[in-house]
Amino acid sequence: MGKCTACGQWNTFVEEIIEKPSGSVPNWQSSASTSLQRANKPSAIQDIVYTEENRLITPDKELNRVLGGGIVGGSLVLIGGEPGIGKSTLMLQIAMALPGKILYVSGEESSQQVKMRAERLSPLPPEGGKVQTARSGSEVFILTETSTQNIFKQIEILEPTIVIVDSIQTLHSSHIESTPGSVSQVRECTAELLRFAKETATPVFLIGHITKDGMIAGPKILEHMVDTVLQFEGDRHHMYRILRTVKNRFGPAAELGIYEMQGSGLREVSNPSEILLSQREEPLSGITISAMLEGMRPMLIETQALVSISAYGTPQRSATGFDTKRMNMLLAVLEKRCGFKLSVKDVFLNIAGGLRVEDPAIDLGVIVAIISSHEDMPISTKICFAAEVGLSGEIRAVNRIEQRIAEAEKLGFEQIYISKYNKKGLDESRYKLEIKTVAKVDEVFAALFG
Repeated sequence: MGKCTACGQWNTFVEEIIEKPSGSVPNWQSSASTSLQRANKPSAIQDIVYTEENRLITPDKELNRVLGGGIVGGSLVLIGGEPGIGKSTLMLQIAMALPGKILYVSGEESSQQVKMRAERLSPLPPEGGKVQTARSGSEVFILTETSTQNIFKQIEILEPTIVIVDSIQTLHSSHIESTPGSVSQVRECTAELLRFAKETATPVFLIGHITKDGMIAGPKILEHMVDTVLQFEGDRHHMYRILRTVKNRFGPAAELGIYEMQGSGLREVSNPSEILLSQREEPLSGITISAMLEGMRPMLIETQALVSISAYGTPQRSATGFDTKRMNMLLAVLEKRCGFKLSVKDVFLNIAGGLRVEDPAIDLGVIVAIISSHEDMPISTKICFAAEVGLSGEIRAVNRIEQRIAEAEKLGFEQIYISKYNKKGLDESRYKLEIKTVAKVDEVFAALFG
């Protein structure tokens, strides 16, 4: 068979040779033993007793945020990211700051290399505060091993409170006769760690590599098996890193944590709006500020646009951090509804700070930045935008407008442009800044450019 009947992909079948485990093994290493020992019976939903899960609150507020309030006992967390982005640094830094016995399993580096990194790390210094003194590493145990059987033997002896595996693609199980990193090995090793986590209520963190397409390497079932998937993003040439929740069974799946990479490790950024706004001495054309939401977190970001005459006849359309198709749609709205001749112009768009934005609330800020650059007329640095733009040129309402307005007011903005359809139920007397409500794109341009 060349084509999988389940997912429809070609050439995805791999041979698996499964051998029966010899000797006595722990329950989490043998699915057969688990199924023999347990025979669950159905229970009526009204008879099930629900208890709130006890979470381990870490010293890292950003990690607590993306995990939904802390580490849940028995959870399996997968952290993916590009090579050199700081995954190992983040997990080692958290391990050094957590109480109890932490087992750090390294399948890629020697114990001496991990020790060198630990010596230069400061465990999670607070923003604006003094760097905390690195606590003793006597409770952090380093194990350089790739065999899951040997790892579980050491876990039985040590009985750690948290296990960190760096990385899941380097592990191999003797139950599967294939090379480490293959589809069957990654699935089997993850299944063994999952059974261990659930049966012992021990949180397990897995570090995973990603492919050139940005997806976590290995079978897609890897993301289905774990409880939480975190994506560690950023540009290695910039100092800011973003920890994004992709999947979370114990909390919201759209949260965001921001870190700053320093020589002594990663520092939490508790107020990302301040780092995403450049400090300019005078207003410049083509730059606007928009209020966006990432999960439950409001942020103000800077949108930069550049419109110039096309030198080669065919106009270029380029966007960094923003969907190019959506930018083309907004340009079509400006051309059709507002009469701006942008079809012969090059248009470049950039979201400052290296963020990737999908919130439609920055539409209004994007088109104002484009027209500001086109007309070479700067926008005041005290004006903010939060609204979606429709194909007919109408200004559409966005959700949780109160949080966006409060964030803009906190950072000293004097005006914010929102949709008039957001006005229902909005108490404007609570805010000091001026709230401008508009219904059409023409009204915005008339108020800003005359």
